[in-house]
Amino acid sequence: MRWFGNFLLGALVGGIVGAVSILLFAPASGAETRGRIADYTHNVEDQVRQAALSRRQELQIELESLRHS
Repeated sequence: MRWFGNFLLGALVGGIVGAVSILLFAPASGAETRGRIADYTHNVEDQVRQAALSRRQELQIELESLRHS
């Protein structure tokens, strides 16, 4: 469980750093920059959901193996 918490913290920090970097260094308009931030946020959210689903499946498999032991 500690691994997952570390992963979530890393994803959050990465998202913040990415968003700030885009705001500071992007030569795009405000609307375009907001769109990029929204896309990036959705991508991070999808990655976190996939990681959580994967971990849940791993834990379910482990639980089933312990039940049948």
